[in-house]
Amino acid sequence: MNVHKRQTVTAILRLIEKETKIKNADNISRTNAYKAYYDRHPEIKWPLLASFVSRNAGWSMTDLRGVLYQEGLDSSQKNWFFLSYERANWLIFSDAYPQLLVYQWSKQIGEPLFRHLPYFRVSAFMQEEWFRFWRDGDTERLMYALIINEQNTIQAPIIQNPSFKKNVFGTIPFYLSDWFHFNTVIFPSFDGHLYGISVKRFSKTEERITLGKQLARLLFSPDLHASFYRFLDTVPHTGSRFDMEKMIGIKKRTSPMLRTTYPIVAHPLDGERADWFQKRLRKGAFLQEKMPKQLELTDWYFQKRRELHALFAVKEWLKK
Repeated sequence: MNVHKRQTVTAILRLIEKETKIKNADNISRTNAYKAYYDRHPEIKWPLLASFVSRNAGWSMTDLRGVLYQEGLDSSQKNWFFLSYERANWLIFSDAYPQLLVYQWSKQIGEPLFRHLPYFRVSAFMQEEWFRFWRDGDTERLMYALIINEQNTIQAPIIQNPSFKKNVFGTIPFYLSDWFHFNTVIFPSFDGHLYGISVKRFSKTEERITLGKQLARLLFSPDLHASFYRFLDTVPHTGSRFDMEKMIGIKKRTSPMLRTTYPIVAHPLDGERADWFQKRLRKGAFLQEKMPKQLELTDWYFQKRRELHALFAVKEWLKK
């Protein structure tokens, strides 16, 4: 590589670092950045999925300060749950968004820059997958690869982190949420229906990967994709669950907007992020997953809201 080309690449990498840092400020900026990227590069499907899932993360964050959890969790629990959502949201973006921008610059200059992905501590697995995509153009495989990568990326620093295990993933509220299917990702359609998929054993990497692949199939299903996209394209993301609840006729806001509730979180750098990839994936990692029988969840959603209210009411009664 000659000096001029090396200087150009160095400048590109620094621009990517700068843009990633700016857009990784909070859940709102991440969610919007994913959606904007998909609109620029629709052949890369994962960012649209990431934007929808990131909306759900924002709703979960503000739920903690809303009516629903007012009595269910104490202030310390609320803070830990928020930090787990925020840290995972931040970590996935810090890993994935530089990859997306490297692809964007590769398109712009007409040659692949993926050999520079290690600069951003991206896994060897994804470096290989980006080269494969550049060569073969398999959009579904790349989407699945990003799902696999991001769930493995958060496993050690978030799910297995001793502090998060003690204060979030090992707590009774989390186990109850897992058991009663409150850990459900919701996709609202513009025409006033809710679709979604639940995950049990959220702490298991393979369960979250299966969920991600199922959600991808749901999002891009021919019958529903246009309505999902219209919701994402026309309903601004405030972080409040009311963004989607108003689509199904709920008139009263039960959770606040994110930027009126939480400050910007300064995330500490954790030194070298270990590469999770051990040269082998489970058999069938890139195959489609079987879909649940029930995907339309509008009535289910109202029922779960009532159950959660009842659960927290019992919890408060037992404390007396």
